[in-house]
Amino acid sequence: MTRLTVASLNTRGVPLFSSDLRSRYTAIAKAFETSDTDVVNLQEVFTYYHLRLLRTSMPSYRASFRPSAAGPAGGLVTFSRHPVTGTTYKRFPTPPVAEIRALPRMTRLTASLQGMLRTGLPGITILNTHLSANRDGDWSPTSRYHGLQQTQLTTLAQYAGTVEEPAVLTGDFNIARDSSLYRDFLGSSRLTDAFGDDCPPTFHQAYLPPDRPPHCIDFVLLSGPKLTVESAHLDDSYPSDHLGLTVRLLI
Repeated sequence: MTRLTVASLNTRGVPLFSSDLRSRYTAIAKAFETSDTDVVNLQEVFTYYHLRLLRTSMPSYRASFRPSAAGPAGGLVTFSRHPVTGTTYKRFPTPPVAEIRALPRMTRLTASLQGMLRTGLPGITILNTHLSANRDGDWSPTSRYHGLQQTQLTTLAQYAGTVEEPAVLTGDFNIARDSSLYRDFLGSSRLTDAFGDDCPPTFHQAYLPPDRPPHCIDFVLLSGPKLTVESAHLDDSYPSDHLGLTVRLLI
């Protein structure tokens, strides 16, 4: 059997433009470069400047992404130490006006820019995604974000279902693990959570309002009977508002 270590991290940090970007990204990149991680899925790598900072300190990895005007499409980049057989990117569909009318203006503007990145490796497919953020922290069916996130999750489940070989899907889903959105997505996609029933919060409490508890909103999901989880853990050492997720797999 072959071992493969996959990590996922939302790199942004809050706030976006005054968060000591250069030193943070350099620290994140160096941490992965000195690790034994084979594949790193990163989210919110918004510009080519962000990407250059990471690439400079991760020379042993190849970066896969879909170019766009400002930077990697959807802010998604996959770094791999293994040969890449292909890369594709798919945007989530533009939601119906009725689903997003009540949402913040920035959410409405960026919803159609979110998507999923597919990177082919020998014998396995790596999927990287980032869903629209739920600024209310309410994932109930009556939430104003529910329709938008449901549309994105449906598209993601359908796309993941087209992958025939074993697949690993990771990213910042922006949905709580104890929500019906998460449960319904696992049911429709037939993916399994690499962390099983044990996923502590993946967002730092310090970046939330005092009265809002943190949730597990980042996931590593698996498809295919040939994938076995050897270990799964969270890492709170990265200078970001999110914790990193690392899963060691046997293929």
